[in-house]
Amino acid sequence: MGSIHDVLLLIPFDRKFFFDYIRHHLFDGRLRQRQVEGINLLLAYWEMLLPKGDLRWLAYALTTAHYEVDRTMQPIRERGSDAYFRDMYDIDERFPEKAIRLGNLHPGDGVKFCGRGFVQFTGRRNYQEWSEWLGIDLIGNPDLALEGDIAAIILFEGMRLGTFTGKRFADYLNAEKSDWVNARRIVNRLDKASLIAGFSRHYHMAVSAA
Repeated sequence: MGSIHDVLLLIPFDRKFFFDYIRHHLFDGRLRQRQVEGINLLLAYWEMLLPKGDLRWLAYALTTAHYEVDRTMQPIRERGSDAYFRDMYDIDERFPEKAIRLGNLHPGDGVKFCGRGFVQFTGRRNYQEWSEWLGIDLIGNPDLALEGDIAAIILFEGMRLGTFTGKRFADYLNAEKSDWVNARRIVNRLDKASLIAGFSRHYHMAVSAA
């Protein structure tokens, strides 16, 4: 597979309309260059591998990135101190059952495998699965998940295949329904689901009209 950036100019898209629309409705009238670059990366991934896919899926992926990275539109490391990550995710701290679910069986895994990327996937088990799927060593170098091309693949493919929670795009955005609220279950139960549904409707309007 070539670089996502290689297809950036192939997107059959009224880019001016798209960016004008989201700038006004989702970014308080202002988009920084890094935000534009991150959005372009995600659009280019879609054009490369899912050009005939459901535009609602594209809209919801953009929405998820928008919320999970706090509108930076760049892959980020989960915010928090090492002490916080140990407390939340380590096997010998407050939530050992959660640590076991995440595959964090060794002290220090909570810090090493905290959330990264556009979607903030967490835990040794997830990093191992994506290492195998992508053919890269995310266990030895978890920060590879912060690289734009890799983070974009994890975002889209994780939501398409249902790797994050067992739920996927097609469960909520299909021929029978557009359930923007429950689509949040693809990533994180119903955390801020109504707020995020509002963002998704704007992104869908933008990509559909563009």
